[in-house]
Amino acid sequence: MDITSLVGPVFALTCIIVGLILEGGHVSSILQITAFFIVIGGMAGSMMVAYTLPDIIGAMKAVGTWVKNPSANPDQILTDIIDLAQTARKESILALEKKREGLSYEPLKTAVRLAVDGTDPNIIRDTLETAQHVTMEEEEVYAHFWEDCGAIAPTIGILGAVLGLIHVMENLDKPEMIGPGIAIAFVATLYGVGFSNIFFIPIGKKIKRKAKLDYMAREMVVIGVEGILSGLNPKVIQEKLGIFVSQKGSED
Repeated sequence: MDITSLVGPVFALTCIIVGLILEGGHVSSILQITAFFIVIGGMAGSMMVAYTLPDIIGAMKAVGTWVKNPSANPDQILTDIIDLAQTARKESILALEKKREGLSYEPLKTAVRLAVDGTDPNIIRDTLETAQHVTMEEEEVYAHFWEDCGAIAPTIGILGAVLGLIHVMENLDKPEMIGPGIAIAFVATLYGVGFSNIFFIPIGKKIKRKAKLDYMAREMVVIGVEGILSGLNPKVIQEKLGIFVSQKGSED
């Protein structure tokens, strides 16, 4: 679980609410179901115009990427590749089959399967790189989806505020309704800006970052398996892959 994805929004909302209370405001004044429907509904409709249904479904599923730690652990991948290289050097490529089920990173398991099957090294590289680029492109689409949500939500919020002000103007003969009416009108803008900057844009940025981490992990697999098939010394492979591994390591 990526703890920052959960703590971040809670911390931000808490600080905003505390600031509101310190200024003498009331939480009840910013709870407005109509404004919520205008902002979220309007934004959702806009995204349906901009993206295909499979893209939208994929973006919804990508929220799981946002709340979870990356599936690729560079330290573990490096350890697995070196272990595979040592096994192949001492025994043979076919001996890697017994190691395959113990691997946790799916692209590495695929690469080992292709190697054990005797697939040409160039074909293995092409296969792995194609999967690498396709996955990256898909994740980029999902990241852009959430960033576009963040771009559209504030504008829809302004639209909600305008609608609220129109309602206020229709009741100018009732002075007691003007102040509360204007306050409610601006809640839509608050929702648009708030959802955009606390949720949508940050979600998109983190999905994009994790996509790049996965891209680099897949690159480790390509380089590592190519080195194994070329018969490189495991120490040389470790030296080449060491640049991908953070000095602090990565979280499980």
